[in-house]
Amino acid sequence: MEINTVCVIGLGYIGLPTAAILASKDVKVIGVDVKPSNVEAINRGDVPFVEPDLATYVAGAVQQGTLRATDTPEPADAFIVAVPTPFQGDHEPDLSYIEAAAKALAPQLRGGELLILESTSPPGATRKMAEWVLEARPDLSLDGADGRPQIHVAHCPERVLPGRVMIELVTNDRIVGGLTPEAAQMAKELYAIFCQGEILLTDAVTAEMAKLVENSFRDVNIAFANELSLIADKLDIDVWELIRLANHHPRVNILQPGPGVGGHCIAVDPWFIVDADPEQARLIRTAREVNDSKPQWVIDQVVAAAERIESPTIAALGLAFKADIDDLRESPARRIVADLADRLPDARVAVVEPHIEDLPPELTNRHNVELTELDSALVVADVVVVLVDHTEFKNSDARALNPEGRTIVDTRGIWG
Repeated sequence: MEINTVCVIGLGYIGLPTAAILASKDVKVIGVDVKPSNVEAINRGDVPFVEPDLATYVAGAVQQGTLRATDTPEPADAFIVAVPTPFQGDHEPDLSYIEAAAKALAPQLRGGELLILESTSPPGATRKMAEWVLEARPDLSLDGADGRPQIHVAHCPERVLPGRVMIELVTNDRIVGGLTPEAAQMAKELYAIFCQGEILLTDAVTAEMAKLVENSFRDVNIAFANELSLIADKLDIDVWELIRLANHHPRVNILQPGPGVGGHCIAVDPWFIVDADPEQARLIRTAREVNDSKPQWVIDQVVAAAERIESPTIAALGLAFKADIDDLRESPARRIVADLADRLPDARVAVVEPHIEDLPPELTNRHNVELTELDSALVVADVVVVLVDHTEFKNSDARALNPEGRTIVDTRGIWG
């Protein structure tokens, strides 16, 4: 089946880049998003978040007429679902967004379409999406049984780094898992339109697990670094020097510690494995607990320094979950700043985040938190806590401004 039109449901950090890069290859793309401001921005050729080079792709595709946004799915040859998959309760996967997308696209099917779930998902989510579609459309099937028209369902998780999405969408290898071999092959042909990396075929559950395993591997390694930073602090050792020295071993590559782990992937995906097999996922669970506990350690360090000062000013540098992006999803910095504001009601918390214009809602509601510029915050700060290693921060030097009596809690090692 030749794919000329693709409907991408969810125009966030993955859906919009995927839609834009397909549209740049002369595929007609209909982007669907529930947020009216996103739809309006994209139809103007604008991008509602920061991602290098994405604005150029979106503006060009909109101008050429290969990309447009709307709030409702429309008929297409292929559908890509790229909606959020958060967790709920005791870290249980929340598939409600996938369910809503499945039920929204189902009326547009006529048979023969390719449905791809790109959202990072727990094992079995792709089949569950197919079941929701077939519940709404019992006249369709996965195998053509009883002469019913067939739909083809696959999973293709994204594997890109924020800040490099438009590069890595093209250059990274992709894993495609189908509910049937035919679905996998069809998905491979779609991604081959823009993907220069190797496209590896498997079944849907293995593809789902592959993405979770990749991020759990990284989470475990980050947890080792974060746990090491706690031990080094107890022993009065510079953890940054310790790691630098240990990494001179030819088979050792310890990662850098931080204030915790953020982002939608690494902070979330391991819990999907834990939920799938709680008894066996012991190391994965422990790593998550280590990383989830690190923000509290940072908070305690800052509070201990600030409590010695009457009406202190705390400069909190960074809110994003990683450097040089505006993505605040699951960012430990958000929790740290909010808790500092609550624990130190007489303190002024000056937040510096150069990639956003407004504070997130939970910080806007706190009277002693404000968004400010780097130089302004550093001039008046009694305590500086470095939460993100943005380039702007690395190119500055807090120690050069009023070094006497100032405490710096550097969770990124850029001023150590």
